[in-house]
Amino acid sequence: MKEFENEILEKAGHDDGMTVPEGYFDDFTAKMSSMLPEREWEKLDYQERIMPRSFWQKVRPYVYMAAMFMGVWCMMKMFNLMKSPEDVMVPGNNPVLAEALNDDSFMSDYYVYDVDETDILEQLYDEGVETTAFYN
Repeated sequence: MKEFENEILEKAGHDDGMTVPEGYFDDFTAKMSSMLPEREWEKLDYQERIMPRSFWQKVRPYVYMAAMFMGVWCMMKMFNLMKSPEDVMVPGNNPVLAEALNDDSFMSDYYVYDVDETDILEQLYDEGVETTAFYN
């Protein structure tokens, strides 16, 4: 098998036509830089070559971040608007909630916030709860 491979390689040959004279790349960079003319900006210091940043270049990352957050907010708003009416707690769709809102005692006990602290303590005293435990 090895002999067969050697025979094929001999027939195909190893010369691909890509040859370079001996020592061509040894001083290639020096010859190339001597042939090219020197530009004005190459003579400047690194700090002198840097262009000053404009206002937009300074603010751009923050504008992009704000736009991203606004996009997320709009997406969440759209998802909220696309909800079906059954998902929303509307008294007309929920009979338990509609009944609770129609009950005056429920509204006065749990929804209306005009209850005074003394009223609560009097109600607890009437029910037999010792109120001194709340003041420790």
